[in-house]
Amino acid sequence: MRVWKKHRDVIAVTWHLGLTAFGGPAVQYQTVSLQAAVLYGGDRDAEVWRSSIPYSLKNMPGSMRECVPGAIGMYGLSVGISHVGDTLPNPVYALLSGLNAATVGIIALAAVNLAGRAITDKITRILVYLAGGLGMLYRSLWYYPVLMAAAGLTTMIWDLRWLQTSILYIRQQWTRFRRRWQESQKSGVCQLEHGKTDHKSWPTSTTSTCAVNKPLPSPPQNSETSTLTESHLNPHLIAVPLSKFAIIPPPAATTLPTTNPEPRSPGCSFPNLISTRLGSAILGIFLTSFLAIILIRALLPHTTRIYHLFASLYLAGTIIFGGGPVVIPLLREYIVAPGWVSPRDFLLGLAIIQSFPGPNFNFVVYLGALAVKNTGVSSFIGALVAFLAMYLPGLLVMVGVLGLWSRLAEKAWFLAVLRGVNASAVGLVFTAVYKLWEIGLVGSEGMGGAAGAESGGMPLGGDPWLVFITAGAFVGGQWFNVSAPVAILTGGVAGVLKWAAVEAVNR
Repeated sequence: MRVWKKHRDVIAVTWHLGLTAFGGPAVQYQTVSLQAAVLYGGDRDAEVWRSSIPYSLKNMPGSMRECVPGAIGMYGLSVGISHVGDTLPNPVYALLSGLNAATVGIIALAAVNLAGRAITDKITRILVYLAGGLGMLYRSLWYYPVLMAAAGLTTMIWDLRWLQTSILYIRQQWTRFRRRWQESQKSGVCQLEHGKTDHKSWPTSTTSTCAVNKPLPSPPQNSETSTLTESHLNPHLIAVPLSKFAIIPPPAATTLPTTNPEPRSPGCSFPNLISTRLGSAILGIFLTSFLAIILIRALLPHTTRIYHLFASLYLAGTIIFGGGPVVIPLLREYIVAPGWVSPRDFLLGLAIIQSFPGPNFNFVVYLGALAVKNTGVSSFIGALVAFLAMYLPGLLVMVGVLGLWSRLAEKAWFLAVLRGVNASAVGLVFTAVYKLWEIGLVGSEGMGGAAGAESGGMPLGGDPWLVFITAGAFVGGQWFNVSAPVAILTGGVAGVLKWAAVEAVNR
């Protein structure tokens, strides 16, 4: 009954998100974070919830629960598009371009807000910048996970002070070497001045410099076992033997215990929903399936199209972070390049998904239904296979990590890695903004013909009106509390109005 009550409370608070969560994972994460305040009873507990599960895990395929309504809508769209001719009316292209422009503004706003949470110091600020910039320069299945792993390794080295400790050790050794070298040089000069050398022709001075440069004698005590004499300042301070080159840290400030101590780490207060053994088993199943799919895909390249569709999307769902727009270039490479889906249908679905609720990964449902056309496989089977292939990896990883969370959240190295992974995931959201900007302008000249097929859309900057729509969506959401659905629909209407005005002038 207790478990059912918890699920009932979650459903009561989040049931509508499948119909109202627009703008992709970056926007939905903020919406779900606000709902956590209702579930956990206050802003402080909501902040603990935000910190307990990193944005990078929430942003994985399958991590958002509000996917079913949008997936059903995208399947219906695929059925309709399959019966549409090669060209569409110009107002439709204007509507789709306006939707894309407003969506870019909404995702950019979400990226800025997420960066404000992920950036806690200079190192995370640098990682957000580098992940966003480097993500724009290259695209491949392995590239984004490598960026995130490198960011996690960087923060682990930085937070655990491995780099600082190594630099300090090198400086100490260099200082020690220089001191010994200077002492040996002074000792050699003194021996020359007192005639303790075999070089009879070496010139000597009438005034000895040894007395000038000779240091004052040290107090009569053993330097190897000198002890700390400040113990009388604090009765709890015990004299500890110090080596000759030890660094004495400043005395720590004593603090009185508080009646309401803070938790040791945000992760410690997250509920242990799954046992460690079950979580490890789920992760093992995921890794086994991942390796098996890679081997079969490599050893049997001439399998059926439905298997190739499943394998390609399973691999993409495993190693893609940063939201739906990040995976768009890879989907074009794996779905459009083989000729399974035309560039026009790809861009139509990409534009319409922006006005649908739920994750942008629902785009694969639309592509899966169209990819199996004329293969003898039902479009519903293709959509279902694509849906499972994209969402299963994220679900398995998310559930498996939750099983290990109670142990991992106690580890300093793990929390340090999460800082870097989250920062790089937010940087990839900025990459997604750029990639969607580059293909957001759709039109009859951009979708038909060879040029449109190669580019797969044109940059929004080609039309100043679309730039104005993007800026309006950002400003409206940032300072006037305009919701994402209203901003996106307003952008579509603005695109149609611009087309109508141009048509009226040209008459």
